[in-house]
Amino acid sequence: MHSEINKSYRSGYASVNGLRMYYEIHGTGRPLVLLHGSLTTIDTSFGKFLPSLSERGQVIAMEQQGHGRTADIDRPLTYEQMAEDAIELLRQLKIEKADFFGYSMGAAIALQIAIKHPDIIRKLVVASLAYTNEGLYPGILEGEEKMKPEDLDGSEWQKAYARIAPNPEHWHVLIAKEQQLTREFKGWTPDDIQAIKAPTLVIIGDSDIVRPEHVIEIFRLLGGGVAGDLTGLPRSRLAVLPGTTHVTLVDRSDWLLSMITDFLDAPMPKEE
Repeated sequence: MHSEINKSYRSGYASVNGLRMYYEIHGTGRPLVLLHGSLTTIDTSFGKFLPSLSERGQVIAMEQQGHGRTADIDRPLTYEQMAEDAIELLRQLKIEKADFFGYSMGAAIALQIAIKHPDIIRKLVVASLAYTNEGLYPGILEGEEKMKPEDLDGSEWQKAYARIAPNPEHWHVLIAKEQQLTREFKGWTPDDIQAIKAPTLVIIGDSDIVRPEHVIEIFRLLGGGVAGDLTGLPRSRLAVLPGTTHVTLVDRSDWLLSMITDFLDAPMPKEE
């Protein structure tokens, strides 16, 4: 593992399951792991609020297979593998327990970690999460399947990729792999979600690609949907951001910071 150290910031690469995986560490204190969205980088998913998050504690951000500074290898993208890559990186960084914040694809990776590696998660934040493809609006999957890789040429994500990717010419390959990931996604069961014990903040835009009914279902499976004045607050929280789409959710930095920091800094609930 190689890293460049500058006070409380360092970045580097780790050999992880055949990848040369890029990561950054900002700040000190209780660790928060950031897991970015599909086709994005650390900066395009979290750049608007990562500096503020790092003022309250340590932030560990990584770029998944084929994304950002992490070069692709000859294997498909799967949530299971990306979760194992993240866990192996954290093991090498000697992180035994952390909070996790995943956005979109990163939310699904975080969910997989919560299901398969629950002991490493203290609190969980998932934004724009669908635990099955049925949670998406009708037409989303069809539209993605019809999308041609060149349709995203010139987009913010393609420009960011071109600036930092080891192989910028692989952009269309990454899009094809992302389409395969979505097409072959089997999802998780309600029992899988219900078994998660980590306090969870579920976030969605009111005009997201995920249906609000689906997110409310996730919230209920995680212990939400109760009359808190009678029963006490549940271990999980729900936030619906008004006037917010899937893409613009990560632009809502003020809202996200206030909600996420309040959630992470709140006392841990008593064991049920």
